[in-house]
Amino acid sequence: MNTHAQNIPERLLSRSGAVAIIVGIVIGAGIFKTPSMVAGITGDIGWMMAIWVVGSIVSLAGALCYAELATSYPHAGGDYHFLNQAYGKNIAFLYGWAKAAVINTGSIALLAFVFGDYMTKVLSLGIYSSVIWAFMIIIVLTIVNLVGIHFSASIQTLLTLFEVTGLVVIVAVGFGLIGEPLPPVEHAPLFSSTPSTGLLGLALVFVLLTFGGWNESAYISAEVKGGSRTIASIIVLSIVLITIIYLLVNWALIAGLGMDKLASSKAAPADLLALAFGPLGEKLLGLFVAIAALTSINATMIVGARTNYAMGEDWDSLRFMGRWQGARGSPHFALLVQSVICLALVVFGAFQADGFDAMVEFTAPVFWFFLFLIGVAVFILRHKHHGAKREFSIPLYPLTPLLFCLSCAYLSYSSFAYAHSKGAVYISMYVMLLGLIALFILRMKKATQ
Repeated sequence: MNTHAQNIPERLLSRSGAVAIIVGIVIGAGIFKTPSMVAGITGDIGWMMAIWVVGSIVSLAGALCYAELATSYPHAGGDYHFLNQAYGKNIAFLYGWAKAAVINTGSIALLAFVFGDYMTKVLSLGIYSSVIWAFMIIIVLTIVNLVGIHFSASIQTLLTLFEVTGLVVIVAVGFGLIGEPLPPVEHAPLFSSTPSTGLLGLALVFVLLTFGGWNESAYISAEVKGGSRTIASIIVLSIVLITIIYLLVNWALIAGLGMDKLASSKAAPADLLALAFGPLGEKLLGLFVAIAALTSINATMIVGARTNYAMGEDWDSLRFMGRWQGARGSPHFALLVQSVICLALVVFGAFQADGFDAMVEFTAPVFWFFLFLIGVAVFILRHKHHGAKREFSIPLYPLTPLLFCLSCAYLSYSSFAYAHSKGAVYISMYVMLLGLIALFILRMKKATQ
């Protein structure tokens, strides 16, 4: 028996499972929150919808960059592997450290708090109900992923279908297709008022945050059936589906509530469903949001552990994380390390004023900075491997990756500017400083061997 073959990823993931993972990561709790914020910032239907379209274009630009990287350098390490190819092991390690200690684990903890908050409305477990629910869901979904990629991808597909069904219900209610008739709403002409450039930029920040997560597709590039040629179509198809869903949800909320009520609402989908179904509608939305968070947690766990696996392959001292269970299609030790860090971050968030906000401040600046480096890696790797045959090439190069890089740089700056007056972002900076120390120790240890 070839034992080496069992220790590397195999192509066990179907196209539909891959699309479900990507869509499940992206469509999280954000789409239930950001439409009201964007409506309040823009104050105009035309500009509001235009910003969502611009957000989808920027996301598609990034997705096309990732499609070229994923087809040229397929690996379970995803963008960790891309950074390794472009910058070397030191930058790749710092990114892997950031993913393991800040980005992915912070995102999972953030979503676990969302899940806990909404499940508490359904069934309270006492004064620490949200934290208990968050703990429980991290442990349960870790077990699901330990079972294997077939099981976790099947669960992911079911959760994504349920999540999308919930959004379809919101769309149907907004357009008056189901539920009680909604009060008539008057709409001002499109582009009747023009927000300032700064406000449009702020609205784009929230839209792009809602689109965030498509980059995780790179982590499954080495596991999709049909080879690397299929990953480009999977990424583009996922972004197109997400864009259609987002535009329909926003338009339905405008149609059902009107621009003024949408802008002033703290829970616009809940308000819409309450108009159509009464108090039952609000409870129904709580379930939808919980499922949305659950879907994103599971998908993020699937891809997040693969960074830990890639680091384990590259560094002898972390070799325990580089073990791949071939029959189950999962890196068990990498999953367990990820789970422990997530639980620790839930404990940290529990002592903050708002666990969700604390995790946003903790993760966003680091995330967008490294995404900027990955965008630059497209140019570096094209230069390094000039003339190499590519299964997929970015359309409109170099404009497409340039648009992506500028967007990431802006979001990194904006997210840090938003969070610098609060404590959580400095914790993430300290964690990255520890990463530098860990890198130094690993380098010293390797030099003495």
